[in-house]
Amino acid sequence: MSPVIDLKTELPGPQSRALAARRAAAVTKGVALSSGIAVLHADNAVITDVDGNRMIDFAGGIGVMNAGHRHPGLVDAVRKQLDHLTHACFAVSSYESYIAVAEQLNRLTPGSHEKRSILVNSGAEAIENAVKIARYATGRPAVVAFEHAFHGRTNLTMAMTSKPMPYKKGFGPFAPEVYRAPYPYCYRCPSSGGSGCCQSAPGYWDRIFTGLVDPSQVAAIVMELEAGEGGFIAAPAEAVAAIAAFAKKHGILFVVDEIQTGFGRTGKMFACNHYDLVPDLIVTAKSLAGGLPLAAVTGRAEIMDSVHAGGLGGTYGGNPLACAAALAIVAAMEKENIPERGALVGQKLRIRFNQMAARYSSIGDVRGLGAMLALELVKDRTTKEPDKDKATRVQAEALKRGLLLLTTGTYGNVIRALVPLTVEDAILAEGLDALDAAFAAAG
Repeated sequence: MSPVIDLKTELPGPQSRALAARRAAAVTKGVALSSGIAVLHADNAVITDVDGNRMIDFAGGIGVMNAGHRHPGLVDAVRKQLDHLTHACFAVSSYESYIAVAEQLNRLTPGSHEKRSILVNSGAEAIENAVKIARYATGRPAVVAFEHAFHGRTNLTMAMTSKPMPYKKGFGPFAPEVYRAPYPYCYRCPSSGGSGCCQSAPGYWDRIFTGLVDPSQVAAIVMELEAGEGGFIAAPAEAVAAIAAFAKKHGILFVVDEIQTGFGRTGKMFACNHYDLVPDLIVTAKSLAGGLPLAAVTGRAEIMDSVHAGGLGGTYGGNPLACAAALAIVAAMEKENIPERGALVGQKLRIRFNQMAARYSSIGDVRGLGAMLALELVKDRTTKEPDKDKATRVQAEALKRGLLLLTTGTYGNVIRALVPLTVEDAILAEGLDALDAAFAAAG
């Protein structure tokens, strides 16, 4: 297979720069732009910009393109749906595709218990609804989130999100009754290197909550099993088990945020599957509909049905076009074994990442589940001082070589991989070669 990357201009090219000027005149500068390029076309893991430059996509629309850009099944399903219905509002009149997506989510998500689902527009909206449902079902006001968490940009989800800049700075005051617990970030834990995670020690969570909030007042503990914006930090299984057991002991609903981890990214359909975990509520979005706006809350029937009629909903939630896309994506996930493909892509990424870590001393940690892998960059492996500048330089050097790449992490020092799981082996290897070259060029 001949190389995919084909750069006809510098990046960003003249037409991308022209669009950037129009953007600056029309769009608020509060919306960031990390690459400067303007995309015209995309197929699977390859994007083409308005200047005709062809690049490899390791960003995936921030984890939305697990099944690849413009999956043929999705394109066909949405085109067919356009001939029938584009909007009705599910609270006014039902339509089959919304119900079918709910049925699929109830079937696919962990646990054999009876479930119900609600469809909404975005991950943040889904998190808000999960909190609403948990508060209603338990009659309790408090919510516990974690350090390094990201749950969204609405007022409540900003309160639940940990990182102040750029997500929270200047936007307060935030919603009350949100408390923050330590996340099991083993690479930066002073106790790391011992036997097992310190957060699984007997009595650990009792001690944490003693100085945090009365457990009897907590409606939900909301957790990402692999913290996304926090730096692709996968929680140890023993820590998750301890947190879940503490929640159950105190009648607290355990809510898992699978917005970025879901639909094959971790090498299984859901990150929960790595932990043999059955949450009370599970939140999904991003790759659920392959690029169309759709998110969901799925949970135990008795919890979901506790809310009075009219208490949940929204004008656009479960839009027919998005539902058609989601049904096509679910079919592709199962027919094409995309989660299993994610596990294979993850193996290839990990091999190359470990090889790079052996050569570049700035790589302090290689971590993640499946294809949700990351490199944490440090100035010194002993002190583990974060190196945000190096991460920024690597990102810039990668773009020069035709690789679209994202940074992440509480300290901004993590390079993450969100390549479509359907990427061809040769294109994945070419992208990794570009990343390797970017590290070499970054110094």
